[in-house]
Amino acid sequence: MIKNRIFQTFLGLVLVVGLSACDSDSTDDDPFTGDATLVQDVPADPATGRDPVTGQPVGTTGHFTLFSLRENMIVTSGASFSAADSNSTNWDIGFRGTTIIVNGGTSGPGQGGAIVREGIFEDLANAPESGYAVDSAGGYAVPAGSGNGWYNYNPAAMVLSPIPGRFLIVRTADGRYARVRLLSYYQGAPDPVDPFTALERYYTFEYVFQPDGSTKLLAD
Repeated sequence: MIKNRIFQTFLGLVLVVGLSACDSDSTDDDPFTGDATLVQDVPADPATGRDPVTGQPVGTTGHFTLFSLRENMIVTSGASFSAADSNSTNWDIGFRGTTIIVNGGTSGPGQGGAIVREGIFEDLANAPESGYAVDSAGGYAVPAGSGNGWYNYNPAAMVLSPIPGRFLIVRTADGRYARVRLLSYYQGAPDPVDPFTALERYYTFEYVFQPDGSTKLLAD
């Protein structure tokens, strides 16, 4: 009788542990929700000061900050910039001043590309399968210059602002898809921006990345 009770207790513990393991395995992969991830104050080769004569920024490294949309992390940046990382598919999008690059074409070995889209960021249900521009000797996938790509610059106010209703569709280095909306170019995303105190070359943005490789960017 005692042996039977011990065996039953042992069997019960095995079942509990087994069920717990099954529950744990079933939640390893989080379902795609379509929720945007907010990224704040990514440095884009910020300056340490300005030339008193020309007003141009000084103290920059000339390097892009390379960011992985897949891992939600900075891969390499600034003084610690790694050429090996730059020449890898570990990153998807890069920032230096107002310039944005993608990991493809002349900027990297990946399948990266971008489309500048006008519309409602939250309503984009599917990324296009084709039509992506890539970085080349003739220009970047995300066009540079005020009004051409993602931002406008007001010389009277000396303030740079993301263009409302304009966002990016990005093909990542490994051929998956994300939509990206730039929110601010200034540290702390101040609103309004005081050009005399705000620190520029810091990106705040939000994005939705689809990990399963499909073009789907909205949850059911």
